[in-house]
Amino acid sequence: MTESYDAIIIGGGHNGLVCAAYLAKAGLKPLVLERRPVFGGAAVTEEIAPGFRASIFSYLMSILHPRIQADLELKRHGLQIMPCSDMLSPLDDGDYIVFSDNVQRTQESFARFNKKDAAIYAEFDRFLNENANVFRKLLWETPFDPTKRDWKTVKQMFGFAKRNRKYGDKFFRVYDMLTMSAYDFLSKWFEDDRIKAVLAYYASIGTFAGPKTPGSAYVIMHHVMGENAGAGGWGFIRGGQGAISASIAAAATEHGAKILTDSPVREVRVVDGRVRGVLTEDGREYQAPIVISNAHAKILYLNLVGERHLPADVVRDIKTYRSFSTAFKANLAVERPPQYSCLDRVLKDGALGNWTYPTYVHIAPDIDYLERAYDDAKHGWYSSAPFITPVVPTIVDDTLAPKGKHVVNLFGGHAPYELKNGDWATEKDKFRKTVLDTMDRFAPGFSSDIIGGQFLVAQDIENIVHLPQGHIFQGELSADQLFFKRPVPHHADYRTPIHGLYLCGASTHPGGGVSGINGYNAAREILADRGTKSNMGYAAS
Repeated sequence: MTESYDAIIIGGGHNGLVCAAYLAKAGLKPLVLERRPVFGGAAVTEEIAPGFRASIFSYLMSILHPRIQADLELKRHGLQIMPCSDMLSPLDDGDYIVFSDNVQRTQESFARFNKKDAAIYAEFDRFLNENANVFRKLLWETPFDPTKRDWKTVKQMFGFAKRNRKYGDKFFRVYDMLTMSAYDFLSKWFEDDRIKAVLAYYASIGTFAGPKTPGSAYVIMHHVMGENAGAGGWGFIRGGQGAISASIAAAATEHGAKILTDSPVREVRVVDGRVRGVLTEDGREYQAPIVISNAHAKILYLNLVGERHLPADVVRDIKTYRSFSTAFKANLAVERPPQYSCLDRVLKDGALGNWTYPTYVHIAPDIDYLERAYDDAKHGWYSSAPFITPVVPTIVDDTLAPKGKHVVNLFGGHAPYELKNGDWATEKDKFRKTVLDTMDRFAPGFSSDIIGGQFLVAQDIENIVHLPQGHIFQGELSADQLFFKRPVPHHADYRTPIHGLYLCGASTHPGGGVSGINGYNAAREILADRGTKSNMGYAAS
């Protein structure tokens, strides 16, 4: 029996769920088809050892936008945001740097290394926040095609210019962030390479780049645009990242959306250039005049639609879309949190304020450390001294581990998707030891406290959640893959060359991160195409 819906969403990741929720709020009847037994995509919480649960992929909350939280009443549906401590960066000599959303606390930490850097930090913070406000507004825009001259595109360009006219004087700031390396950008402000590394670290997260790679400055901005409490806007979700997906799903189903798990889509049905519905791998057929893919654009175009239905330039551009990942993730059940060499000194100095443990840490003591980690990957091998973000959610969340035990998430790089003259089948255990040796270097004895867990490299991430090459942002956040070139030129407005077929995942603007904005923007454009009235605008409030 064929079932019919107003819209079908392929993939139950958070963006697909957001899109479904807004469509349902507008009166449509959407169906979400999720391939895995659990919905949420990369925002899931699953068991890693008996009695221990962890955020398997995404591990901190930052840019889930307050507007989406309010529109969908996510707190009423169980979303509970919990704070994390200021970010601690341990150094090799037992010293440390603290990075806080409290400017004075950050300045005090910087002053221990360079008084000039500390003095200018307040001005830098204002500058960064002014830039962040520009980018935050751009997140909500639908990319237009600057090569077109039809009346619709002219109206889009005029609307874009009108909404963003007051930011014209900041054009060159935006240009610098998109083209400069993180190191060069930060060197315009700071002298000490240890202090530069505190911010340059963000440029390496999930990205195949080093701090001296041109264009890496923007990735700093992408990571500090969060508007929640904590350094860079970071926080934990009670129950893990899967609770984000659960709250959005609850909102969507309350408004009439239907969500099915264990329902992998085999094919998007296209007839005469129009979408007709989908076929699942077990032979079920669902019809709808609208199909929205939360799956990666490469998977949609090349696997689910097929080249025969697409223009040659789209096929060429999507095949060359860059998603080569060097990220790894470890989710560990442990006896106790990492005991950093600097911890006693940190607590004695009162550097964490009221916190008695650093729940959020960056391991990369200086710029050279970050660049060397990239150099190893650039030449086809995993880093001999990887940068690592250890977080310990169980300091504030008692739902993830047995009493007295803890969960530690390690995220870092670089570990290339493919190894030159090597294979992950034989090298994965060796790299795992390298990661744990690095942790032991800064937190002696950590590896001996591990009870169990999982260790994931890019190939594992690809296999589990179907992110091509395991890229956490579903594609590099570089100038040639942003805004009206994401995922391909001429089709960056959440629409595709096929009538009724849309994209809403992180391979669209504004890229990856658990923001929900991709799903929001896609829903707004779908409703506009239908002529359905909604209050979904282009502003962040």
